[in-house]
Amino acid sequence: MTPAPGTAVVVGAGISGLATAQRLAHHGWQVHVLEHAPGPRPQGYMIDFFGPGHEAAQAMGILPRIRELGHAFARADLVDTHGRARASLRFDRFAHALGGSVVSLLRPDLERALRESLPDHADLRYGCGPRAITEEPDGVRLHLPDGHTLHADLLVGADGIHSTVRRLLFGPQERYLHPLGFHTGAYTFTDARIHALTRGRFCLTDALGAQMGLYALGQDRVAAFTVHRTPETDLPQDPRDQLRRTYAHLGWAIPRALELCPPPEEVYYDLVAQIRMDHWSRGRTVLVGDACQAVSLLAGQGASLAVGGAYVLGEELARADNIPQALHNYEQRWRPVAQERQRAARTGAQWFLPSTPARLRLRRLALKLSALPGVDRMVATTLSGRPTRAIQDLAPESTG
Repeated sequence: MTPAPGTAVVVGAGISGLATAQRLAHHGWQVHVLEHAPGPRPQGYMIDFFGPGHEAAQAMGILPRIRELGHAFARADLVDTHGRARASLRFDRFAHALGGSVVSLLRPDLERALRESLPDHADLRYGCGPRAITEEPDGVRLHLPDGHTLHADLLVGADGIHSTVRRLLFGPQERYLHPLGFHTGAYTFTDARIHALTRGRFCLTDALGAQMGLYALGQDRVAAFTVHRTPETDLPQDPRDQLRRTYAHLGWAIPRALELCPPPEEVYYDLVAQIRMDHWSRGRTVLVGDACQAVSLLAGQGASLAVGGAYVLGEELARADNIPQALHNYEQRWRPVAQERQRAARTGAQWFLPSTPARLRLRRLALKLSALPGVDRMVATTLSGRPTRAIQDLAPESTG
């Protein structure tokens, strides 16, 4: 007999936290979501949402809304310093190779779809996070900055790669954080000329050591994505200044895009890193998403794995006889999926951002060859990872 749902506190209102809250509320839990930020974060890059998270979103009933918020791109172009395409990939071929199950959308819009799916009785608090956590025989007590406490039968740490829950209960970040030698950034700006240059396509600079991507949104808005190699693990105090100094040499429309970079507080900027842990749970506390399984943007599918892992956790809690058993089942089912994507990211780092001219030329060639029948499916399979039944085995037969 499965336990009667109780009170769950989810720390983090990002993708994994909102997806977890949706599943727990769906199964009858009283859910409180605590988010340290003062409100939904507007920063974030464009993602291709496919794989297990896409399957989970379908089972959760939110896939139609995700598609509504998506953006259509005809192709992805690698461009030189004059904006000339050196290699291209047609997006429809990539989507077809994945069975059509891919949606391109901004990360904040995926969070929006998940936030909208929460029931009215879910308690979502911004500007609030745990100052301390006390483990008790029948649950977990969170001590909040205002002096109040909150008791939970279940605590879910969904607060990202720099997780407070993980630090308070599992130990210092340095024990689990594995930088991969890159920094990444993202922001949006408005410019009619760059919007016209990038409309209908994703433009990615073809250069060594640093690359910047631009893609048009609506109403002359343009989203920018950056990644560069660096041995530094400390983040800059002024990310806008860092971006301008690092990417100005890339030519084409990049200097203008950097000129229009918003104030530092409106720029997303972080390490590219993985989180690797021996155990994802402790007592009545469990970690989800990047807090325990960050794969890094080199692997893709970070958002997909966040939604998929949250779905698996929610369904295992609905099936198991007790919370510890559910947490064990969740980790046994989902850890192999996350580890496989982490391995792929570490292997593919040289191809994501080439460090030598030879690798740069090979990347162009691979992109050109991906247009050939059969090769496109091989590329899509490489990006999506090995097939997994972790979602299908838990989802109802009719997922809508």
